[in-house]
Amino acid sequence: MMVPRYRPSPGSTMSLSFCGNENNSAAYNVDRGVLNNGCFLDALTVVPHVFLLFITFPILFIGWGSQSSKVHIHHSTWLHFPGHHLRWILTFILLFVLVCEIAEGIVSDGFTQSLHLHLYMPSCLAFMAAITSIVYYHNIETSNFPKLLITLLIYWVLAFITKTIKFAKYTEHGIGLRQLRYCLTGLLVLLYGLLLSVEINVILGRRYMCFAHPTEVKPPEDLQDLGVRFLQPFVNLLSKSTYWWMNTFITSAHRRSIDLKVIGKLPIAMRALTNYLKLRKAFEAQKRPDGHQPQGPQWIWRALRQAFGKPLILSITFRFLADLLGFVGPLCISGIVHHISKENHTIQAPAQLLGIYFISSQEFLANAYVLAVLLFFALLLQRTFLQASYYAAIQTGINLRGAIQTKIYNKIMRLCTSNLSMGEMTVGQICNLVAIDTNQLMWFFFLCPNLWAMPVQIILGVVLLYYLLGISALIGATVIALLAPVQYFVATKLSQAQKSTLEYSSERLKKTNELLRGIKLLKLYAWEHIFCSSVEETRGKELTSLKAFALYTSVSIFMNAAIPIAAVLTTFVVHVHLSEDADLSPAVAFASLSLFHILVTPLFLLSSVVRSTVKALVSVQKLSEFFAGDEIGEEQEPKATIPSSSTNHSNYQALPLKVVNRKHPAREDWNNYGLQSEQTTEAAAVDDDESCIKITGGYFSWTEGAPTLANVDIKVPFGQLTMIVGQVGCGKSSLLLAALGEMQRISGSVTWNSNPKLDSPGDESPDAAGDDEIRKRGAVAYASQKPWLLNASVVENITFEMPLIKQRYKTVIEACSLQPDIDILPQGDQTEIGERDDPFSALDIHLSDHLMQEGILKLLREEKRTVVLVTHKLQYLPHADWIIAMKDGTIQTEGTLKDIQNSQPELFEQWKILMNRQDQEFEKETVAESMTVLERKNLRRAMYSREALKTEEEEEEESVESDDEDNLSQVMRHRATIPWRSCGKYLTSAGLLLLPLLLLSQLLKHSFMVAIDVWLAHWTSDVIRAKIHADRHNCTLVQDCGFSHSSYLLVFSLLCCLGIVLCLATSVAVEWTGLRVAKELHHNLLNNIIVAPMRLFETTPLGSILNRFSADTNTIDQLIPTTLECLIRSTLLCVSALGVISYVTPVFLIALVPLTIICYFIQKYFRVASRDLQQLEDSTQLPLLSHFSETVEGLTTIRAFRYEARFRHRLLEFTDANNVASLFLTAANRWLEVRMEYIGACIVLIAAVASITSSLYNHLSTGLVGLGLTYALMVSNYLNWMVRNLADMEVQLGAVKRINNLLKTEPENYEGLLSASQVPEGWPQQGEIQIQNLSVRYDSTLKPVLKNVNAHIKPGEKVGICGRTGSGKSSFSLAFFRMVDTFEGRIIIDDIDIAKLPLQTLRSRFSIILQDPILFSGTIRFNLDPEMKATDSMLWEALEIAQLKPVVKTLPGGLDAMVTEGGENFSQGQRQLFCLARAFVRKSSILIMDEATASIDMATESILQKVVMTAFADRTVVTIAHRVHTILNADLVIVMKRGVILEYDKPDVLLGCEDSVFASFVRADK
Repeated sequence: MMVPRYRPSPGSTMSLSFCGNENNSAAYNVDRGVLNNGCFLDALTVVPHVFLLFITFPILFIGWGSQSSKVHIHHSTWLHFPGHHLRWILTFILLFVLVCEIAEGIVSDGFTQSLHLHLYMPSCLAFMAAITSIVYYHNIETSNFPKLLITLLIYWVLAFITKTIKFAKYTEHGIGLRQLRYCLTGLLVLLYGLLLSVEINVILGRRYMCFAHPTEVKPPEDLQDLGVRFLQPFVNLLSKSTYWWMNTFITSAHRRSIDLKVIGKLPIAMRALTNYLKLRKAFEAQKRPDGHQPQGPQWIWRALRQAFGKPLILSITFRFLADLLGFVGPLCISGIVHHISKENHTIQAPAQLLGIYFISSQEFLANAYVLAVLLFFALLLQRTFLQASYYAAIQTGINLRGAIQTKIYNKIMRLCTSNLSMGEMTVGQICNLVAIDTNQLMWFFFLCPNLWAMPVQIILGVVLLYYLLGISALIGATVIALLAPVQYFVATKLSQAQKSTLEYSSERLKKTNELLRGIKLLKLYAWEHIFCSSVEETRGKELTSLKAFALYTSVSIFMNAAIPIAAVLTTFVVHVHLSEDADLSPAVAFASLSLFHILVTPLFLLSSVVRSTVKALVSVQKLSEFFAGDEIGEEQEPKATIPSSSTNHSNYQALPLKVVNRKHPAREDWNNYGLQSEQTTEAAAVDDDESCIKITGGYFSWTEGAPTLANVDIKVPFGQLTMIVGQVGCGKSSLLLAALGEMQRISGSVTWNSNPKLDSPGDESPDAAGDDEIRKRGAVAYASQKPWLLNASVVENITFEMPLIKQRYKTVIEACSLQPDIDILPQGDQTEIGERDDPFSALDIHLSDHLMQEGILKLLREEKRTVVLVTHKLQYLPHADWIIAMKDGTIQTEGTLKDIQNSQPELFEQWKILMNRQDQEFEKETVAESMTVLERKNLRRAMYSREALKTEEEEEEESVESDDEDNLSQVMRHRATIPWRSCGKYLTSAGLLLLPLLLLSQLLKHSFMVAIDVWLAHWTSDVIRAKIHADRHNCTLVQDCGFSHSSYLLVFSLLCCLGIVLCLATSVAVEWTGLRVAKELHHNLLNNIIVAPMRLFETTPLGSILNRFSADTNTIDQLIPTTLECLIRSTLLCVSALGVISYVTPVFLIALVPLTIICYFIQKYFRVASRDLQQLEDSTQLPLLSHFSETVEGLTTIRAFRYEARFRHRLLEFTDANNVASLFLTAANRWLEVRMEYIGACIVLIAAVASITSSLYNHLSTGLVGLGLTYALMVSNYLNWMVRNLADMEVQLGAVKRINNLLKTEPENYEGLLSASQVPEGWPQQGEIQIQNLSVRYDSTLKPVLKNVNAHIKPGEKVGICGRTGSGKSSFSLAFFRMVDTFEGRIIIDDIDIAKLPLQTLRSRFSIILQDPILFSGTIRFNLDPEMKATDSMLWEALEIAQLKPVVKTLPGGLDAMVTEGGENFSQGQRQLFCLARAFVRKSSILIMDEATASIDMATESILQKVVMTAFADRTVVTIAHRVHTILNADLVIVMKRGVILEYDKPDVLLGCEDSVFASFVRADK
């Protein structure tokens, strides 16, 4: 029987009583016993709850409240009792069931004439008690006081008993599963029983009662370490799921910026070492029985699955649950709209048993308000599970990244040196593996759950649509399915375009890097525009690729927006036409709309997942190839018998080093992760001789070809100075590396000995060992030819991981004459220096002599050190105890100087001639003149002007900041503001046409989207009205009463089509805007940089400028357009959704105010914390990548020192610092999303309740109710995206700001008073130079480096300029090129004042050879003549002059042979010779050589000097002399000191003056 719902008349009053007060109320009937009375049973269940509230409230509010220390308990006391997580889960379920019981009571009570409190009041008390129980438990647990848990034990017992009695009585009276209250009571019995068992389990685990000795438990190790601040693994389930523990962290970011101190250390389980060991175990598990490791990507995938599969399964499980709960939304919308529609407002009367009403679950769920509450809880739960899934996946990805990075580093430590030197692996490639490929794997793991979730979403969505719409749903689903392959195709193309863009980007960066590194040379040769064009050309290709990328991105965005519209349109058109009586009620229409949005989500993710999967596969392939690279290895050889000796120092061991070339990785023996030395091969004894190193019959090579070193037989005596000499490229450095085991040994043996038999029994060598002690090859102090510095302070570079012993440190500083340099550094020896930032220039003569005398001959000799020195300076040979002469990769001779004089008189005579000395002069000399500290300080100032200036600038900035923003709150307010100026700069760069198009198209698109849904609401509401009208007029079909779908369908179709067109317009507008800005900003940046003065490059670290071209350009190219599109879309969707809800139910605006305020504060705090954490993540990645590149570049040094373990330890610190920043950023993102989605759920609840109430009482149309609810669901989806995108945009706009700052640099003045055509064609023909009262400085803010210099150089004269370091020699040469600021005087060359010439013309007419040899990647031809003006014969002639013709002839391709990056495939000397050849090619009448022969051996230098004199006989040559003897044959010598000319005359005249400075230089150079 259908009865109308009871509604009291306006005149009657609702009576209030616990059991109700109707006449003849059965609720008070106790004739059959009180336990058979329903009201009494409910009253009985109140007892336990009152007991708990009564007992615990005093303890909670008085006990804990009185002790403030207990309120904020420090995490070191956190300790989870047994069954902790289970208790929390059961409590959450209990709370949900109690809410259902309250709702069921309220709904049941709606059928009575008076209010029956007993139906829901006990449930309300139970709800309060359940919350109190968990709060009470949490406080007891955090203070570790389990005895107080006895209260909870009593409570669970009482609650279980009372509920069981109630359940038993219900069963006895025939109340069964059809009644909802019976089911809920049964569930509560089960839950209280389970909670009771959890409590008993705590007693058994902790033994706090009923046992004599309680169990003593300490908190986890992590929580005892106060440095661990990442608490996600340790907090309770509520805090874990809502990230409550992050509240303090995020709000405090507003007061203090987040740094590494604030975020602390990682928990042990998340550290790189822990995860590396886990990964290594997984790799070792795959070893074959023969001990070999399998190859290929499959073994990496298997190991990753084994090591990190479990947490990923947890993430997938959470994702499944979230996706299932996601379908509750559309079903609840359908139920609510269906319930409040006019055709359904009568329900069946409930059953009355035990004197009270019972309703079924069907009747319960028919209530719209119940559905609204259920929808709210489903949304809360869904969002919680979704965020838990994201967190678990990202955490797994971060752990995996740390493990892989550690494994890569471990591999680097064992890499063959030849792999790096021969270009098989570059530093860049290895850094890419670390920076890019490990991140690709991390993101793949993050997106991995989607691979499993997508099929479930699609299948469930189609099934539900079919249930709602029938066959027409399948048509709509088919549209989506048909477009899925198109989406896949677009995603694949997008991936290819991105890969292609990346390749061009890498090529462009390589060229930009070379341009910046060689900017000084390029400016001096006027080649900057050639290299700029080359970069622009590559950028053009990159932009073409970016266009494809932008096109496919816009298609992808368009499809994601258009597919739901197309699917809905198709479905409704088919649905209306298939059946004349088609049900198109609001309930069906809006539920279908929501389902289609859900169905499109997997497609939206498809492109990302496909791209990520492809990238991950490529990355694993790269890693596989890297791990299979050749390794250096050590083999054990059998120990020989140790000869007995009577002396105490006879026992010494030998260490045979062997290089093993193998394709499979060596054992990863990392037994010791501390700072102790690595395990090395045990030493074996050798014959009793005095050699420290002995190589017998050695043949060594770098590659698989002919040996680099052949037939090497040498010995290096103990405690003596051995010198290795020979011409450029003869293999001197290779011999050292062969001895260190860095080369591939083809045959022969290398033996290292320790504990030599010393002459005096009293002397002990540092490596002396006791009798019978087996020694291992210790550390070898190795200084490579190419200086290698750590990114660390001066003192850290000098001590190099050794403890600082002040006296020894001071002695070493003095021996190396470093004190004057240290004195002028901004922070002394605490000044940070780096691998590319070396403030110390090449040693001048005085310094090298000081180092030889004080450092090698005095300090090291006194300590009886064995020293092997590779040198070009033959004047030091008399100091050598043993000499090894090399020629063409073989040993020419070895012995003492006297031995060589006797055995090789020709070689001995050759050395004498090279030194320009008489026989009697060929003996040891000491430097008579030493430099004063004051002079040294002045000399170095120019070298370190960059740091000095930087410090001044920083001080200025700081003072400005302190003046402007002395108030801390102002600073923090500034941090919280969005960079609108950068945003404006970005948008205005798009041009006047694209910007209005972008904004207009977005506004129109969203207007049409709203119009489509509003029209659908209007249409479906009219359908309902038409049905009611048809029922009244007894029409079989609504069409019979004159209703037609066609007009509605026409408008709907038209709006949908316009919406689809606008989707395309907006997606294209966004991407094309991004493309235009990217093109504009890079072009401006590059063209500004190449015309910037040299001062910019001297005062700005190269990495900083390069970052503008790499990271910042990439951000502008690829990230900002996507973020901008997402931000605009999510913002407009939220605004339109809130607008629609407010229109449907204006009362919603009241609730919107507090929600908006909450949202504002959440986003405000989050944005500041997010920006800090993103910057921290980036800044912690830099030292990590830097450590990798440092290690690769200094690998030989690290292995020689046996510092592998120390460097691994540092790597772990850097990796953990980066990972902890990443984890905090992930947790902060989850913190935001959970809160925003909970606010979204509140919006849904408020909108639902408001619209239901309006519909029932104010006759709101059901179509608008459906519309409001659909939009409310949308808000919860897009709210957090809006804030996330806002935070991302804020960080990404930093790239625009940084580039904009660089664009403000004032360029050099390239114009002249004369035009290029007015300059004579062959100028300068004579090469006459007149310098008149010249004063120059590096910058208008700095002191002059040349003061009132006057000189006259005649045509064809050879001029030598000398002076101590920093005397102004190089500034003198730079003045010819206008590279420095000439503020007084002038230089006239061939009657033309160079200040009047265009800069490009001036620099193109001279040649210069710099001290540092710079080669570019490309052919030898390109390196000699980038302008492509010279013929082959001219190039060969230049190579012949530079002594390089034989070398180039042997190379494959000759002039077209390739030069690797930085010319690494040639020796240092050969690179300098190429630079000489480059200058010869230009054949200008003026050649300037700036200390150009510093890296060349004396024999080659002597030949070159002669060649220069002949090849440039008729030209003017200005030589800045590093070795004074090179300018002895000059026509004129200029001696400089502190920027003024001290002496100016012919060398003979100056040498004739005993007291001349030049004469003292020559004496010192001997």
